Amino acid sequence: MRTAMKHLASVLAACSMILAGAAHAQAWPTKTVTLVVPYAPGGGHDTMARIVAEKLGPRLGQTVIVENKPGGGGMVGTEFVVKAPADGHTLLFSSPAEIVIAPSVYKAMRYDPVKDLTPITQVGDTPLVLMAHPGQGVKTLAELIAKAKKEPGKLSYGTAGNASSQHLAGAWINNLAGIDLAHIPYKGAGPATNDLLGGQVPYAILGMAPVMQHIKSGRITALAVMTPKRLDWAKDIPTVAETPGMAGFQANHWMGLLGPANLSPEIVAKLQAEVAAVLAMPDVADRLRGIGIDPVGSKTADFRKFLAEERERFAKMFKLAGLQPE
Repeated sequence: MRTAMKHLASVLAACSMILAGAAHAQAWPTKTVTLVVPYAPGGGHDTMARIVAEKLGPRLGQTVIVENKPGGGGMVGTEFVVKAPADGHTLLFSSPAEIVIAPSVYKAMRYDPVKDLTPITQVGDTPLVLMAHPGQGVKTLAELIAKAKKEPGKLSYGTAGNASSQHLAGAWINNLAGIDLAHIPYKGAGPATNDLLGGQVPYAILGMAPVMQHIKSGRITALAVMTPKRLDWAKDIPTVAETPGMAGFQANHWMGLLGPANLSPEIVAKLQAEVAAVLAMPDVADRLRGIGIDPVGSKTADFRKFLAEERERFAKMFKLAGLQPE
């Protein structure tokens, strides 16, 4: 009898915990939700996060804000989210750099992207583009390679940060072309774009979002995109792979939504569904595509699989670029 009572008590305790967890998930969110962008304002991640936040807030019944925490190639903002309570009120609007690239680049990190974060959904995808300031007089990648060989060690390119997908892409181009473009890391695509526009940095590799308007206006010269084939909405820009010696070259850039470790499955499911619904809104999709971002909103299981594949792909790319862990 006593054993049976103990078993019943254990069952009731387990049920109460499940009900408490369900009630907690139903109550979420109970306060402002913060999307942490680990880069400076003005870049593609910042722009997309603000577009999503604007529409997501009313759907959740709470204010959704964007907070920029740049530094460390995206790792400062990521560490902030890793240390935040796993209650769904602090989330990471990530790039590949701090999630799938950093483990290949750094021998020691203060967080484990696999163990310390909960994937929710891939939010968007944006092509990478290699650009030049018009004052350089360079209009193609082949011309840039020729110029770099004539002026070894004198040319540089800016990116959104060290160990970013842009950085790896530039290192891979250096390796394949036998040139030495110096890497200038910024704390986000916004500052890099501003310096490219001002001529402080002659070349840059960035996602399309912050630069598309300047390419259209002629203030920046697009040399090549890093997609497998030309973009339907920018067919006049050749791919890197079209340049002699660059066959098979491909590098992409994306945005993802993640939370701290142990974020409840109920909150993850609600977030994924609501973000996907926002991205499916015609006005949101049109705004994003207008700045060079394809909305995604993938299922969480698909995002987890995608991240595993990206870690493997970028590890191979890191080796192909001839880089060594720091």
